[in-house]
Amino acid sequence: MYRVRVRSVPPVVLALRRFPNPRLTGIGAGLFAALTMFVLACVDRLLFDSSELVFGLLFLPVSALTALWVRPADLVTAPISVPIAFAVGVFPISGGSEGLGGQIMGLVTALAVHAGWLYGGTLIAGLIASVRKVRQMRARRRYVLAQGRGGAPASERAPRAAAASASAAAAAKPARAGAGGAGGAGAVARRPQRP
Repeated sequence: MYRVRVRSVPPVVLALRRFPNPRLTGIGAGLFAALTMFVLACVDRLLFDSSELVFGLLFLPVSALTALWVRPADLVTAPISVPIAFAVGVFPISGGSEGLGGQIMGLVTALAVHAGWLYGGTLIAGLIASVRKVRQMRARRRYVLAQGRGGAPASERAPRAAAASASAAAAAKPARAGAGGAGGAGAVARRPQRP
């Protein structure tokens, strides 16, 4: 007798499976990241007096979630939308002076000062998107190999079999000289006879 060993799933994996798993488009993932970072920056300004550390630490999980929740067709947009979201989010805590020029200078300075967090979040998003892309390519390759070994799926085999049997039946039917009229499928062209 053989014993079947049942593998127990760790509780951490079970807890992660309960989390939402949306599939956002590229634009949706960018909007999610930008709005989330803007709201978190406003909360950071109100509660923590525009703390750089709090903003940077909050940016890392937002980057990871953006790369995890974007749909597979739009994986390349995750590392692009995350820095844009960082720039949108850093605006409330940039601390620029009065006027448009002062605000822009404060934003540019904040982006330069927080470049480490920006690169870290972009790297996280890029790594997660790359791992997901590699897994998707491996799954596609396994699917193609399985299709090559097992032939076409049943949904494709039925029409092919019907078409093959119809063409075999048409080939097996003897062609008569006058069958189907002059325009019929089985009609044989006659040559006019000379007197």
